[in-house]
Amino acid sequence: MATISYLTTIEFDFGAVAKVADSVRALGMRKPILVTDRGLATGPLLPRVLDAIGEFDPVVFDGTPQNPDEEAVEAAVVLYKARGCDGVIALGGGSPIDLGKAVALLATHAGPLAQYALIDGGLAKITAHVAPLIAIPTTAGTGSEVGRGALITLRDGRKLGFISPHMIPKIAICDPELTLGLPPRLTAATGMDALTHCIETYLSPRINPPADAIALDGAARAARWIRIAVEDGSNREARWNMMMASLQGGLTFQKGLGAVHSMSHPLGGLKTPLLHHGTLNAVVLPAVLRFNRTHAADKYPALEVALQVPPGSDLAQFIEQLNADIGLPPTLRAMGVTRDMIPKMVEGALKDHSTATNPRPVARGDFEELFAQAMG
Repeated sequence: MATISYLTTIEFDFGAVAKVADSVRALGMRKPILVTDRGLATGPLLPRVLDAIGEFDPVVFDGTPQNPDEEAVEAAVVLYKARGCDGVIALGGGSPIDLGKAVALLATHAGPLAQYALIDGGLAKITAHVAPLIAIPTTAGTGSEVGRGALITLRDGRKLGFISPHMIPKIAICDPELTLGLPPRLTAATGMDALTHCIETYLSPRINPPADAIALDGAARAARWIRIAVEDGSNREARWNMMMASLQGGLTFQKGLGAVHSMSHPLGGLKTPLLHHGTLNAVVLPAVLRFNRTHAADKYPALEVALQVPPGSDLAQFIEQLNADIGLPPTLRAMGVTRDMIPKMVEGALKDHSTATNPRPVARGDFEELFAQAMG
């Protein structure tokens, strides 16, 4: 027996950001906090969103780091409570949206944050009293705007998942126009994040045919349009389709991810070097695809057809070539990862919540070999 559920309210298209004031009103917010990062706070997008919010005049927190952490969550919660806020608007890529989710959680649930981590039994502790959240993505990659989880790095260095249906944003406002200014490298990295989500969730062994169909369609969109979006960031059709692929990847999170994310999560928790999640996924993906093929062989042909993998090639080779075409690094070593970091990364991967839904069981030795292959 399979239990299947979908998911939240989504406003999607060019110009959708104009609906943000109606969304604030619909959720009964009077004084929201707007969680973003300093790059967005100093650019043209924040003023545009603030104009759309209008009369509600949110409190702005722009202290989201590249990889959201416990300290930033706590600082935003202090501001939320001091200013009498009653809801959260998260504006940005996956980092501000994940931070916004954690703020919505701790605004209504007692700390510390660590007790709500999935691997520590936190799912049952997260109640429906999570503060209302509106997510407005400005990249096309994470799908966090419709996802039920947030990834936060704790003070002890662990990057953990905080996951609950109550953490899904109440409303997602997906306006591809907000992504028109993304630079090529960020377009490539976030686009590969979306593609990886679609591939990993499709290969997850959990039974959810609706999610499989969404993942397959999202993977096809991402593979078709990512090169165009990287080469011509002003191409509106490419931006629309990449944002849809990102959204679809987020919708399929219900099936769980796999070893790519088990490996990228602890790597993303490193303080030095600071590593982008989407780029990590792109670099690790080929090794994991080779590892999993024997245990998901019936699904690989459909993926290869959807991605239009050329005859004589395979899915892992296709991803390696795609990474090269869009300017992403070929190995973890090229990203600044050193071999002395790997033992701790293996420990993190073994404990990661995504490992349970990898199609092939992954033991310590398997992760050691997968990291070795990804290092190059």
